[in-house]
Amino acid sequence: MADLLTVEDLTVSFGTSAGRVKALNNVSLSVPAGEVVCVVGESGSGKSTLALTIMGLLPHNTEVSDGRIMYCGIDLLRAEPEQMRDLRGREISLVFQDAQSALNPIEAIGPQLEEVILAHSNVTLRGANQMAQDMLFEMGMADPKRIMGQFPFALSGGMCQRVMMAMALIMRPKLLIADEPTSGLDVTLQAEILHKIKELVKDHNASVLLITHDMGVVAAMANKVGVIYAGNVVETSEVVPLFRRPQHPYTWSLLQSLPRLDDPGKRIEPLPGTPPDMIKLPEECPFLPRCFKARNQCRTDPKPRLFELETGHMVACFNPVIPEEQD
Repeated sequence: MADLLTVEDLTVSFGTSAGRVKALNNVSLSVPAGEVVCVVGESGSGKSTLALTIMGLLPHNTEVSDGRIMYCGIDLLRAEPEQMRDLRGREISLVFQDAQSALNPIEAIGPQLEEVILAHSNVTLRGANQMAQDMLFEMGMADPKRIMGQFPFALSGGMCQRVMMAMALIMRPKLLIADEPTSGLDVTLQAEILHKIKELVKDHNASVLLITHDMGVVAAMANKVGVIYAGNVVETSEVVPLFRRPQHPYTWSLLQSLPRLDDPGKRIEPLPGTPPDMIKLPEECPFLPRCFKARNQCRTDPKPRLFELETGHMVACFNPVIPEEQD
């Protein structure tokens, strides 16, 4: 299946008073058409930076020093501002992690939704208003007309997240980037939002880049998974092989730290240590201080690059986890 989005050797850093934060380091990832690709990793690993870079929404203190992001033959890093404004919202949409902060606090919900429609279509204001109400109703809002007149501070976190999802899906984009869309929500609303994402994929053959730290969401949603650690993609695979045979010690450790319904007596092994300082990243593998598989090559050679260990299963490790160690 052809890739809708391809990220190649993306390197992004932020300038701060303490030094440059190396947020993404030679990140490569692809999103095939009509599939859900999950990016999973700890907080601060660079997942949200990846989403903002794709959307062209990085702050002014950012430097993209290498790489390219190809979408339908367009390099998004080098696209003209007018072209990016046309793509954002119409073909590529982003669901922000904190919906209440992402919405304009001094503008009612209705005009915010209508702005997206009017910017990318030729409908009248009345038509945009009706489209917005229909989308809010589709997202489970029982009284969309009333919601249209509300301000974000008057809505709960869950309702703001529904509004954000409505705003992202209203133009039926080809690519949806969802940054922790279920974070902080109750399980019922989580299930509803994930169901809406699945409907978008099924009904409109859309692609989804789903950013999360919840391995349960990954198991339920993903076709492919990219595991990111300290700004580096350390493993990519189809979802079933990743859960059955994780190859990178970091991925293996993540799965060991989760309880399992099929093995209630399983001992949960927390991942020791903390992620490295993103300002002072080492030349070697950043997972080295926490790794139970490290050997001399890991300490003397530059950090490993992704290579294909099995068909469709890429790993950046000098000493991958072998099947016998997973039993």
